[in-house]
Amino acid sequence: MNPRGNPHTLAQARRRVSLDKRQRALTALTTLEQQGKKITHTAVARTAGVSTWLTYAEGIREHIEAAQQRQHPPSPARARSTTATLRTELELTRQEIRTLREDRDRMRKVIQHQLGQQLDALDTGHLTERVDELTRNNQRLEDSLQQATDDNHRLQARVGTLETDLAAARTSLRRMIREENTNR
Repeated sequence: MNPRGNPHTLAQARRRVSLDKRQRALTALTTLEQQGKKITHTAVARTAGVSTWLTYAEGIREHIEAAQQRQHPPSPARARSTTATLRTELELTRQEIRTLREDRDRMRKVIQHQLGQQLDALDTGHLTERVDELTRNNQRLEDSLQQATDDNHRLQARVGTLETDLAAARTSLRRMIREENTNR
């Protein structure tokens, strides 16, 4: 058996422990709320016997924050202040977004201008020389190919002639051997 255990079984065990801790945190929250005690992340963690880190995790944090709101509902003056603060923050955020968009557009134009200058600055003479060099190399390769093709045709014709000569020599040799054998 694997000394480290079955990964699937270990994962299930970790899930069960995690779910148990989360359930204990929610139960502790309910208990604290029913007892009228001040609800804090630390108090919930201490009551549940879990880490404070867990109380800030998604799925627990929202319940704690809701319970805190129920314990200390915002006053109308505080709600108005919060609304005004949010509106101010929204307007500041909108201004910042406008500024960032303007900066982005300005930078984009600068980069486009610089790239255009770099393209214009490319030495077209250098490019023309390179094209000419490549054209010469291409012509040299075409000439070499034509020469090799011509040599190949000549050699094939020579091979054909030699094969014909060889066949004739074999025929003559056979005839001579037959004549020699019949004269004996």
